[in-house]
Amino acid sequence: MLPYNYECLNKQGQTISGQLTADNVPQAVEKLREMGLSVIDLKEAKAKSTSSFFTTEKKVTISDLTLFSRQLAAMIGAGIPVTRAINTLSKQSENPTLRSALGNIARNVESGMNLTDAFSAYPKIFSKLYISMIQSGEIGGMLEKSLLRLSEQLQKEKVINDEIKSATSYPKVIGIFAFVIYIVMLVALVPIFQKAIPADLEVNALTQMIFNMSESIRSKPLIWIGVIILIIAAFVGFFKSKTGRTLWENNKLKMPIFGPVILKSVIARFTRTLSTLLDGGIPVVQALESAGPTSGSDVLNETVQLATKRIEEGKSIASTLEKSDVFPPMVTHMIAVGEESGTLPALLDKVAEFYEQEVETTTRGLNSLIQPIALVVIGLLIGGMLIALYTPIFTAVTATGG
Repeated sequence: MLPYNYECLNKQGQTISGQLTADNVPQAVEKLREMGLSVIDLKEAKAKSTSSFFTTEKKVTISDLTLFSRQLAAMIGAGIPVTRAINTLSKQSENPTLRSALGNIARNVESGMNLTDAFSAYPKIFSKLYISMIQSGEIGGMLEKSLLRLSEQLQKEKVINDEIKSATSYPKVIGIFAFVIYIVMLVALVPIFQKAIPADLEVNALTQMIFNMSESIRSKPLIWIGVIILIIAAFVGFFKSKTGRTLWENNKLKMPIFGPVILKSVIARFTRTLSTLLDGGIPVVQALESAGPTSGSDVLNETVQLATKRIEEGKSIASTLEKSDVFPPMVTHMIAVGEESGTLPALLDKVAEFYEQEVETTTRGLNSLIQPIALVVIGLLIGGMLIALYTPIFTAVTATGG
């Protein structure tokens, strides 16, 4: 569906504006007419630049959505009408992007749009999971419960994301530190050693390579900066392309050290989301279709989407998922038990809790494993350069002494 900005007259003759989603313009017009609105202007909302360098739009974080969901659930539980609650929360939200979206959602709902369509107009803010839970709560008359489940789900998802960031931040920092130290040595330290070595002394290939690199960086710094920027841009561009993304998705779960952590976090996120959707009354197939994309793995999502087709043919969830290499036997066995006993959401919660604890434990172990590895790598880089620089000096001293 595409987002459309509209300007209409309501039954009281007031001009209102907002945004809705539709497959095309005629469908958007029909939706507005069903809301009792007369269309003045309707046009497709232009996509804003996604460049992080130029965009002024503040990103809506998981913490923002968690707080909003809890506050909205509390206000609905207190008997405050939905539109009034959303409008109130839009005014007190500290995030300008969320504040603007909530203001439009409140106006759309006041104009007659259902809550699900109003939230669906902002797919960059509210995920498929969020929309599905809103729809379930709206249809089943249990919006407060759905929002509370959503806030719990989002909070636990934030914990997993923080654990993954904690595990990957140390090697990133160490890598940047090692790179900076290496450049400083090439620019400032190598020339000092080069002057101390007699001009007529023949140096080994490694030392000569370091001398040449140092001289090149000092004489042509702009070229080196440009080359580094181009390499980084090409690297980022490749992995953002379809080919690069496919390559990354197909191999990230198989990586040594980090692969098992990513797999555990993916399974934890998927089972937690599926449990939330099923507990909210979402049909199995629709729940699987919504939970797959939120897992964070295209491989798992493709497995789940294929499984939905077999489930529609009458197969069980466990029997379809166990044929893949993504889900461990423990997960499919727990799903099978849940299907047989009618307690699938509760058992999925147990699986999610288990893997969330595994992610936490594994990331702590990773930090203690990565630290010595990083120190060894830095030692080899810096120590190798120092050995290459000192070797000609030792050779010259030995030759002079002889």
